[in-house]
Amino acid sequence: MDRMPKKVDERERRTLIADALMRVAAEQGLEAVSLRHVAAEAGVSAGMVQHWFRTRDQMMEFAMEVVRERNEARVTEAVAALGDAPEPRELLRTIITTLLPLAEESRADGRVALAFLAYTAVRPTASARLREETAQLAGFIGSLLPVPGKALGLLALMEGLGVYLLGGQTTPDEARAALDAHLDLLFAVP
Repeated sequence: MDRMPKKVDERERRTLIADALMRVAAEQGLEAVSLRHVAAEAGVSAGMVQHWFRTRDQMMEFAMEVVRERNEARVTEAVAALGDAPEPRELLRTIITTLLPLAEESRADGRVALAFLAYTAVRPTASARLREETAQLAGFIGSLLPVPGKALGLLALMEGLGVYLLGGQTTPDEARAALDAHLDLLFAVP
């Protein structure tokens, strides 16, 4: 009886490589990311990595997509736990605290996301997608805020708190308190 060749799940293999890329980036920074380093981390040959990703940029863009999907899954789960009709302030707090690097798993993704932000600063194609996603998020946040024009400021607060958390300048409790104080200001009844 002939053996059927094992069917390779392209998405699974690419995700294995993207996970290795993220471990390298989280532990050593994006400058250490190369096809060779990622292959070694993934336990596969450099040729296999090149089969799935012809360039470092392709590999990076796929890894950014994996981070987006993980964040989206965490946010979806956290928002679902709020029930059918959460108050806008509670919804915003849940989304932002879910995205902040407050736990070890989100800290690793946060380090990679921060590195990707720097990466997109010099790559127009990658930054175009980030601009689009930021505009969509700002639009959604703006729709929940009682004061128009404050969504970008809230996103900047979230990003700043994320950087401070990753750098150790603030603790998770301090970051939550700062977020709550800002949300209190935005949702204060005039």
